[in-house]
Amino acid sequence: MIQAIVSGAAGRMGGRIIHMMEGVEGIVLAGAVERPDHPAVGKDVGEVVGLPVKGIKVSGSLNEVLPKGQVLIEFTHPDPSLAHLREVAAAGKAMVLGTTGFSPAQVAEIHALAPRTRLVFAPNMSVGVNLMFKVVADIARVLKDGYDVEIVEAHHRLKKDAPSGTAIKLAQVIAHALGRDLDKVGVYERKGIIGERTQEEIGVQTVRAGDIVGEHTVLFGGIGERLEIIHRAHSRDNFARGAVRAALWVVPQPPGLYDMQDVLELK
Repeated sequence: MIQAIVSGAAGRMGGRIIHMMEGVEGIVLAGAVERPDHPAVGKDVGEVVGLPVKGIKVSGSLNEVLPKGQVLIEFTHPDPSLAHLREVAAAGKAMVLGTTGFSPAQVAEIHALAPRTRLVFAPNMSVGVNLMFKVVADIARVLKDGYDVEIVEAHHRLKKDAPSGTAIKLAQVIAHALGRDLDKVGVYERKGIIGERTQEEIGVQTVRAGDIVGEHTVLFGGIGERLEIIHRAHSRDNFARGAVRAALWVVPQPPGLYDMQDVLELK
């Protein structure tokens, strides 16, 4: 039985991960973590997330509960996530990391720490989105340079980073499939007299409104036709289920850096 710890346990994603873990064979909640000043600290995690009492109190310190678990599941913010990854790596545990908004320097540190742990690092753990990554890369390789590529993402008004990590990943896999450097061809906003669109640019546009869980559209626009691939998330449960699936998968793996393409055997 895999013993899992959930960081950000009182948050929107943390709570759904704990709910999705209920009844899944082979994994059990062993610990729950929140920031030290969170009002949930010291309370039973079941009561915090709307489940029966579980006999597990929310801790304000990962160091306090890490010995109880084999894998940490984290969807919080970049700074605490990276700090927790350092602790996980030092302890030789496994981690499922779904936090987005990391800086390039932070991503470099994540890659450097990965060989000391078993890490699934993915901007989106939905099965459907990860299939979308594969599909859009295949489409781009077939269409080549004859079609303009635009990505539009929409999320709730509380999301702090933009574009979404999923939109950036979509742009990266398409750029790779087309042999382009995203740092040179990515266009993240348009305003004013901008002139004609270049043939190689990949547009990534952001919408923030209301309570949208997550929507991503990849548009391949040709002359006389367009092809659109769309994923809409109706709740956070599909992300949470993917995170639990990743936790089950990663614990027995050899040390290294993995993503959901590995978990789902899409490579």
